[in-house]
Formats: sequence, structure tokens, C-alpha cells
Amino acid sequence: MSIVSRLPSVLRLAILGATMFAVTGCGSVGKKEKLAYVERPAELIYNLALEEMGRNDWADAKLLFQEVERQHPFSKWARRSMLMSAYASYRSADHDESIAMAQRFVGLHPGSDSAPYAYYLVAMNYYDQIYDVGRDQATTIAAEASLQQVVRRYPDSDYARDARLKLELTQDHLAGKEMSIGRYYLRQNQHLAAIGRFKTVVSQYETTSQTEEALHRLVESYVSIGVIQEAKLVGSVLGHNYPNSEWYKDSYKLLENYGVNLDEEINKPRKQGYWTRLIERLF
Repeated sequence: MSIVSRLPSVLRLAILGATMFAVTGCGSVGKKEKLAYVERPAELIYNLALEEMGRNDWADAKLLFQEVERQHPFSKWARRSMLMSAYASYRSADHDESIAMAQRFVGLHPGSDSAPYAYYLVAMNYYDQIYDVGRDQATTIAAEASLQQVVRRYPDSDYARDARLKLELTQDHLAGKEMSIGRYYLRQNQHLAAIGRFKTVVSQYETTSQTEEALHRLVESYVSIGVIQEAKLVGSVLGHNYPNSEWYKDSYKLLENYGVNLDEEINKPRKQGYWTRLIERLF
């Protein structure tokens, strides 16, 4: 039971009424306006903020959490409110403010038990802004960096486990962007530019779902410029790693027109470590 709910009902209504008047009374100013300064215990304001969160009123909750900091800047409630305010901003999709608040929390309280969550909250703000592969990927890159920071700093935490899952999706998204550009270059017969993009996918995002197609597109690109030997080597890497892939079947048929049997190439006796060395040379 919160401190607010334990107050006499008349006093509780008076406090809530005064608070809501302070937040919304000036309609022309809007909810961005600061609360009027009415000195109250930190725990009381904090619990009022929690009640606003319970009603999904993130804007009012954020103002009340900020009021805790304003009135009681050196209290434990101020430290809690700083992070809760960042969360309320996140829930209201005010990502820039949420990131700034979470980073401020880390700067002031780097050793806090809540620091892992603050780093995670920064990452989530970027992650939720990831756009489709047709748009600029600066936010996706920032999300990747922030998620990696969570994993690096707190590898055994629940936040790190979730960050690893989101990293896979983020990297797949970045790989998808490279593939989109590479396909465009391929359609424009800019084969060297296309090869650069497809190689990036294989070398930097090799664990994503885009890798199989990237290898096939490399085969296509090399065939288009007449470098059949290189196309054969890439095709054999594709077949060795993804023998049941539809992309391998496409590469197989394409190279078959040039007298290359990829099955024979893959099944040749090889010294130990051959495929690893080949991949390192190609990419």
C-alpha cells in the first residue's frame, strides 16, 4: 500500500487535486510546464508519480518524478526518480529525452545496482526507432553499439541475454540494408560496388539470415564480370556451408552453364582447415 493510499481520503483528494491542477491547470501551457513548487515529502511525490504510471499517464508521471529531483535532489528518491523519469519518457516515445536521462543517471551513479538497466534503457530507445532497410540506418547502428555495451558490461545479466537476442535482429537489419544496396548496384551493372556490399554481409554479418543470398549474389557478380574461378570458389563456400539452400541451387545452375560442377568442387579431398583459409582469403 502506497503512502498516498494510507492518507485520510479528504487530504489525499486535496493533494491529488492540487497536483493535477499544477500539471494541467494552465491549458495554454500544456503538460511540458514544470509543476508549481509545493513542498511535499519525497516519498509522497514519488508515489503520486507511480499512480500516474498505473494510469498510463506517462507525461504527468514524468513531471512528478522530475519534481522529486527538484525538491529532494540528494535523496534516494531522487536517484530512483531519475531513472523512472527516463522510463516514463521511453514509454511516451520521447526517445531523446529518455536517452539523455538514462545517460545522466549512469554518469552520476555508475556503481548503482540500477546502472545495467540504465544502459539497457538507452539501447531500447534506439532499438525501438529502427526503421525499414530502405531508410538511413544511423539509429540501427546506435542500437547495435548500445546493445553490445550492455552485453560487454553485464554479460551475465538478464539485460545482456535480451540484448543478445536483439543484437541478432539488429545485425540482420543492417545486413539487409547492405543487401538492398548491393542488389541495386547489381541491377545497375555496377558489379564491383555490388561485390563490396555482398562481401561486407559475409564478413561482418555472417551469422545472419542474409549470408546465403549474399554468397549467391557474389557468384552472380563474379560471373557477370567473367571471373569464373572466383565465382566457383564462392559457390563452393556456399555449398559447403548451406548444401540444402535454394541459393546454392541457383548458384549451381548458374555455374553449370560455364562448365563448373560445384558438387565435384566441394567433394574434392582437402587438407584440414581448407575452408577456413578459403573464407579468410575471399572475405
